[in-house]
Amino acid sequence: MKRSKMLVLALLISLTSFTVTAQVRVKIVTDSGTMIVKLYDSTPLHRDNFVKLVKQGFYDSLLFHRVIAGFMIQGGDPLSKNAPARTMLGNGGGDMQRIPAEFRPYLIHKRGALAAARDGNPQKASSACQFYIVHGRPSSDAELNQLELGKGIKYTEEQKNIYKTIGGTAMLDMDYTVFGEVESGLEVIDKIASVAKDGSNRPFGDVRMHMEVLP
Repeated sequence: MKRSKMLVLALLISLTSFTVTAQVRVKIVTDSGTMIVKLYDSTPLHRDNFVKLVKQGFYDSLLFHRVIAGFMIQGGDPLSKNAPARTMLGNGGGDMQRIPAEFRPYLIHKRGALAAARDGNPQKASSACQFYIVHGRPSSDAELNQLELGKGIKYTEEQKNIYKTIGGTAMLDMDYTVFGEVESGLEVIDKIASVAKDGSNRPFGDVRMHMEVLP
């Protein structure tokens, strides 16, 4: 009897170990430094799509083509790889299938959040390739209260404190899918967000990216 119990226990441990997977992390190397982003398991469609593109080398040598201090830095437009200076970017990848929205009330646009860009489609489905990382700014209680009333969002006290101290872009919550966050290299966002840029918010000096999925 003891032997059979031990075998059952060993089998349960084996099955449990098989189903547990490590959270995926991606290294983003730029001209301004390196960021490590953690992808959320609760947004599997976006996670798996991002990992697929990274492994294909899709993002390598693409630009952060739109940077706005206090807001976000955006990249992933496939047309940006060989785009001449001053060329307006942001429309590339439109022929790729959109990713259905994966809104989660506990995933907010705090500083360092990784989120999917999109066009103005009514389903709020995401671009298959373009993304942004939140730079953001602190929000006031009045701003957060207004968002709660206007968008039907109910923030927890912890989320409010994050927005009031760390900052973010709360106005984007429940409109754009957040699917990860920067774990290290937040200072790189500051550097990229502060570069000189043209009237369409494209940096004068190209800020290129290279990505790899970490083991």
